[in-house]
Formats: sequence, structure tokens, C-alpha cells
Amino acid sequence: MQKVFKRAFTVALTLGILAGCASEEDTNQMAPLPVVENTIASQQVWSQTIGDGVEGYFSRLSPAIGYGKIFAADRNGLVKALDPENGKVIWQQDLQGDVTAKLAGGITLSYGKLFIGTENADVIALDEETGEEIWRTKVEGEVLAKPLVDNGMVVVNTSRGVLQALDAETGEAKWQLSSEVPTLTLRGDSSPVAISGGIFWGQANGRLAGALMNTGQMLWQQPIGSPKGATEIDRLVDVDATPVIAGERLYALGYNGALVSIELRSGQVAWKRAYSSATDFAIDGSQLYLVTDKDHIVAVDTRSGTELWQNKDLEYRLLSAPALISGYLVLGDSEGYLHWLDPYTGDFVAQQATDGSGFAIPPIALDDGYLVVTRDGKINKMQMP
Repeated sequence: MQKVFKRAFTVALTLGILAGCASEEDTNQMAPLPVVENTIASQQVWSQTIGDGVEGYFSRLSPAIGYGKIFAADRNGLVKALDPENGKVIWQQDLQGDVTAKLAGGITLSYGKLFIGTENADVIALDEETGEEIWRTKVEGEVLAKPLVDNGMVVVNTSRGVLQALDAETGEAKWQLSSEVPTLTLRGDSSPVAISGGIFWGQANGRLAGALMNTGQMLWQQPIGSPKGATEIDRLVDVDATPVIAGERLYALGYNGALVSIELRSGQVAWKRAYSSATDFAIDGSQLYLVTDKDHIVAVDTRSGTELWQNKDLEYRLLSAPALISGYLVLGDSEGYLHWLDPYTGDFVAQQATDGSGFAIPPIALDDGYLVVTRDGKINKMQMP
């Protein structure tokens, strides 16, 4: 698969295509690095390397924390279990065989297992204590999104528009649902989420869908965006961001679509606001944080959809999804900088440099610090002093 985030044509390809057929005159330009006076600082506790990371490929391959360990993997198939206190390797497993494993879907922990999806259309289950492979099942398309594990099943949303459920113990297929996939779509898929026997996920056709977890019976589909424009690029409407359930509402976000709040009980739209994004978003209490397709960072009131603030100073820096770390909003960019913002004002409070390879995923909060994972496979545990 072609690398989609090579530095040489990051802006021209990744941003130019997403925004439309830009000419040389209107090609999107990455904002210069903001000058920030650090008011907070952090220190490294330990550092570890996870193979080659995801390098320049599209991937949301994020570590998972549980069972007293940190589990991390690289795209080529190297999986490691680390001691959270010192970063030492507890076990490692190489899933690469005759063909590169192409791990991409993120790691999910449940039932004493790790579940990982691949670009080769595999779902793999590993034993959390030993790393031993328990089962491997072929599914209908690439698994670019993190699997959902619930009610004894592993559910994946594939690149072919198929939501597929497997038995968590055996990998046996249980049910599947198919949806229409437009001719041209963004690289990426929405991870499904579940609550009270229902499962919800975004689709490449611009819809948010809901189904029964046990049977896969479709309940409803809610349009997040409608195709508009003369070209296939203009008509991209993927809902690739993972929906978020908070309280009595479900929130979803689409590219060339909207940010939508839906009442879980009735399925009715509470409010809808015009934001375009294919990046996951975060919710903390009554505030929702998103990154637009122009890399503007926005805070929205979850109750009303009212915009609280917007920061445009990192425009087109290819930001990661936002994360909440030690009371701050944190995002990584393509040049390997972490940007720390005040979540109530959007003002910068710190800037942190890493190895320069950039970020595919945001930092991950721990009880006693946070993890930073770069594209080149460096994983560092950090703590605030």
C-alpha cells in the first residue's frame, strides 16, 4: 500500500485532495510553529521502542492499557506487553508471516485477550498473559478502525462497508451488515460503540447507523452529511470519527457534514452544527473538543452545540485527535510537536518536542502520567512534576 503521509507531499496530497482540487495558487499551507512560553512541564519516566511504528502509513494503531500491562504494536506485526512502571518487555509476539501483518485497527482488551485488526482483512486474538495467538479470522475488508468487544462478540467496521461480528472466544462469524460505499472515500473508518444492547457506527455514505448487538438487526440510520458538489472529491461525506456516548446522548461527526447530538432514547436529533472532520473527538463533562478538516481546534457545549472557542493557530499541521491529559487539552502534529491548550480558553500553555516523526494518535492518559507514541515506534511514559 502506498504511503499516504510522506512528508514530501503531505500538504499537497493529504490536504489538497481533502479540500478539493487546489491549484498551485491556493494550495493549503501549514501554519508556522507557534511561539509558546511553557507554563507547565513534564519529565520522562522511561522509553521503549515498538519496532518501526506505523511510519508514514495511515494508521490509528494505538496501545491499550489493562491487566497490569501496556500493550503496543507496530504495523509490521510486532506486539509487546510492557511493564507500566519501568517499560520493560514482559512478552513479545511477532505476527508477521509470509506477508507483512499490516496491523492497523488498534488494540482492544477484553476477556483476557487482545483483539487487533489488519489491512489484510484479518482479526486476530492474542492471549494477554503470553501473547500466544488464539485465533485469526478473515473478514470482509480492511480493518482500519479499533474493534469493539461487547456481549461476547468482537465487532469490526471494515473498509467495504461491512459491520461484522465474531465470537470473542472462537472467532466464528456471528452476523454481518452491509452498507453502500461511495466510489471515492476517505482513508479510514469509524470504530463502533455500544450501550444497552445497541451498537452505533459511522458509515462512508454519510450516515450514522444503529443496530441490535445480539442479532445485527438494523434499527435506524441518521444522515450526518449529504453529498454536494460536482466532483467525487466535493461529495465526500464519510463519517470516520468514532461516535461518543455521553450521558443520555450520542455524538457523531462527519466530513463535509456536521456535528450531531442525538437523544439515545428517542433517536431524535437534539442539535446539529456545521463542522467538517474525519478525526476522533473528545468529551469532558459539558465540553466537546474537535479538530476540523482545516486543523482548527474547536470547543463546543455538549448541551446546546454552542461554540465556546476556536483556535486556528495550528492550521493544516495535520493534527492528531485531541486528548485530555492532567486537565489540559493535548494534540500532536505531523512534525512531532505536542501542543498543550487550556481547555476553557483554547490558549496555549506548553509545547513539547519529540523525535520529529509525527503522531498518528494522541497521547494516552494513565493514572500516573501519560504515554506518547510517535510514528517511528517510540513509546515514552511521561509524568507531570
